[in-house]
Amino acid sequence: MDASPRITALDPDPRRPDAVRIDIDGTRFGAVPRDLVSAEGLTVGREIDPTLQERLTQAADIEAAFRTVLRALEMRSYARGDLGRRLQRKGHPRPAVDAALDRVAQLGLLDDAAFAQTYVETRAARGRGPSRLTRDLLSMGVERGLIDRALATQWPEGSDRSSVPLALAQKRSAQLGTLPRKTKRRRLVAYLARRGFTGRDITEIVDRVV
Repeated sequence: MDASPRITALDPDPRRPDAVRIDIDGTRFGAVPRDLVSAEGLTVGREIDPTLQERLTQAADIEAAFRTVLRALEMRSYARGDLGRRLQRKGHPRPAVDAALDRVAQLGLLDDAAFAQTYVETRAARGRGPSRLTRDLLSMGVERGLIDRALATQWPEGSDRSSVPLALAQKRSAQLGTLPRKTKRRRLVAYLARRGFTGRDITEIVDRVV
């Protein structure tokens, strides 16, 4: 009969003081929260039954996903849905990803409302319009209500929404040179649509430009 696996090492994690690295049967198992080690009364030489191994596996998966999230957020901000998909593509189990994202959100490091607001501000300054911004944020998993709120902050009711698409249309029109009017008009409308500017106001701007 095979012997039950045993803990062969419990070492403080040098990268995270609140975590402990566990070796089982001489092989690195993973890192788990220090609180879990205390709660389970884990010691070197302790046998690992299937129930305990399942709890340790879940804890190690969450810890690994949490560290991946922190590394990603050190580089730039993310929407929760987008970051979750990225973690799953890296091989992290979905339950671990959800738990890690909850943990990061509780630390104030993940906020879709703030992300949407910043995304709209920065991309609008680069010439992206409401339709494009909405598509982008929806594809990242941001809720429509949060997107609408960010757009309303960027373009309040009654504000001038024509200056950016007008400037874009004028610049693009100059680049298109002496193309026939119908051709130039069609290309300008398509260009502004790709940028996220659509609707009757945009067609009126294009008519003014050409």
